[in-house]
Amino acid sequence: MSLPVVDYTAKDAPEQFVKSLRETGFGVLTNHPIKQSLVESIYKHWQDFFNSEAKHDFAFDVEKQDGYFAPEISETAKGHKHKDIKEYYHVYPWGRIPQTLKEEILHYYQLTSELASELLDWVEQYSPEDVAQQYSQPLSTMIDNTPNTLLRVLHYPPLTGNEEQGAIRAAAHEDINLLTILPAANEPGLQVQLQDGNWLDVPSDFGNLIINIGDMLQEASSGYFPSTTHRVINPSGSNTGKSRISLPLFLHPRSEVKLSEKHTQASYLLERLKELGVK
Repeated sequence: MSLPVVDYTAKDAPEQFVKSLRETGFGVLTNHPIKQSLVESIYKHWQDFFNSEAKHDFAFDVEKQDGYFAPEISETAKGHKHKDIKEYYHVYPWGRIPQTLKEEILHYYQLTSELASELLDWVEQYSPEDVAQQYSQPLSTMIDNTPNTLLRVLHYPPLTGNEEQGAIRAAAHEDINLLTILPAANEPGLQVQLQDGNWLDVPSDFGNLIINIGDMLQEASSGYFPSTTHRVINPSGSNTGKSRISLPLFLHPRSEVKLSEKHTQASYLLERLKELGVK
């Protein structure tokens, strides 16, 4: 089995995209509006940043959660004992960003957020009526003027052989947000877990845009759109010496947006950050 790849320009793209989300938790788009040249430029410039000592000047803020997260304080996925083998930078338009990287990364943030709003409209359009009625407001308006949508620039460093036994680049986990939008990384490794428990490689062709369901959409849809379990496995052979850069955009509603009878965005996020040990 392989994940379907949907042509963004096709007439039936919205329906096929949402069908893939519902059945696999992932939607993979090609011929989408995010230019590959922009993504490649970002990968190069941020690789240079992670290779530099300047990253330590932007150490993350515990309260605001912006800035640079070093490998020793990286996340431990819920239910796992080992920290992921990664470092990353949290980009918010209101947050601290290295001046030389700011214009390009915020341009990408804006373009991808605009596309995200369209994709949320697709999801709502093809939600069954009884599911759509549960949304406290249109899905795309949940992210209007939100300060919470997070762009994470992830760096998985080359493996040295000294990694903690059992640790991988990103242990199996689900995302917290509504949808995650991710251009294919510069190296493979992303896998999705199917309903039968088997793992499937996500198409990593440069130019693909990969979207998966997060916990907040699962909460808002009462489970109709199930949050997707995924991971990033360690490379093998000659690939162990290669870095991997990844650019997930985590779509978050405004803090006051009601996801369900139990949770707003703010209450749900706080609960999950405590579970991850980063709050």
